[in-house]
Amino acid sequence: MTEELEAGRKSGKCAIEFASVSKAFGSRVVLKDVSFSVAEGTTYVLLGRSGAGKSVTLKLIDGLLKADSGTVTVNGEDIAALEHRALAQSRKRIGYLFQSAALFDSISVGENVAFPLRRHTKKPDAEIRSQAQGLLEQVGLGKEYDSMPGDLSGGMRKRAGLARALAVEPSLLLVDEPSAGLDPVTSTEIDELLIDIKTNRHATLVVVTHNIQSARRIADRMAFIDEGRLLAEGTVKELEHSEHELVQAFMNSHMGG
Repeated sequence: MTEELEAGRKSGKCAIEFASVSKAFGSRVVLKDVSFSVAEGTTYVLLGRSGAGKSVTLKLIDGLLKADSGTVTVNGEDIAALEHRALAQSRKRIGYLFQSAALFDSISVGENVAFPLRRHTKKPDAEIRSQAQGLLEQVGLGKEYDSMPGDLSGGMRKRAGLARALAVEPSLLLVDEPSAGLDPVTSTEIDELLIDIKTNRHATLVVVTHNIQSARRIADRMAFIDEGRLLAEGTVKELEHSEHELVQAFMNSHMGG
């Protein structure tokens, strides 16, 4: 752990901490004794080959999965120790952008964004619609409130999913493969939105990606996971000079494999 992160942890500014976390599904071990910290208000990017355990890491942070051993602390709380109601409260502070955007195809784009507000708040309909419209405008979809998800391009679906993830004003945003299936221009636009969220909303981001160009643009720090183990952790330059050949090869690749 760097001095910066250690100082952040001691001062209560550590948003996420994994301490010797392991997770398996039957005989398949996905994470092996993984430890890292994410400082509040930073973007932490998880790199690695497919099946390395990156998406499982996001689900452990959100409490969708529980670690077999070790502890996952989010905003000072041991996620696995929370009762159902407390976990639900914790999740209200966490936004999640799934790889597929995970929009409800049976309701409009605007109502997708409004869904968390209708579920978690008692705001009047007019206020919810206004807030959802404002979020769509922030991600460049101001004219799409009444459109159906099936009518959107892949990049537009990602934007809509991002607007929905931001609806409850999360302090922590989890993002799974934001560049997947997108052209380079659209991928860059999504990256710029993520940077804006960190800067202007003072949010903490944890991003899973295979796209090295994207990772370089958005990351404050990175971690490289392979076969469930944390091989390297640090800044872009530190990973570029890692002693692990696999990490170096990944960092020097075009898309990260």
